Amino acid sequence: MSFPKELKYTREHEWIRLENGKATIGVTGYALEQLGDVVHLDLPKVGESFKAGSTFGTIESTKTVSDLYMPLTGKVLAVNTAATKNLEGLAEDPYKNGWLVQVEYAKEDGELISASEYEKYIADEE
Repeated sequence: MSFPKELKYTREHEWIRLENGKATIGVTGYALEQLGDVVHLDLPKVGESFKAGSTFGTIESTKTVSDLYMPLTGKVLAVNTAATKNLEGLAEDPYKNGWLVQVEYAKEDGELISASEYEKYIADEE
């Protein structure tokens, strides 16, 4: 499995695209593969603020319910409501149409890692 090099990642399996003070956040393809069929997604409302490392929602599969962790301190600018209606689409295209939230942030204050570091982390986990 390969991961887009232009993205940042977390050890909690979120991906982050940073662009001009805005972060687009989603769940990695690896995490979605481990979860299996996603049956419910609970996301925050636009305008809510979160600190790096805090829970911003949940993703439920036929196997488990997992928390989603905010990788950066920021305020939610947009929520991908289409993802909540097309749960199968998350696994089909996790890095483009499968984004979950967009957040306005001031600085990178979370523990973000590169694609190669994330690949190594997954290999070490297995």
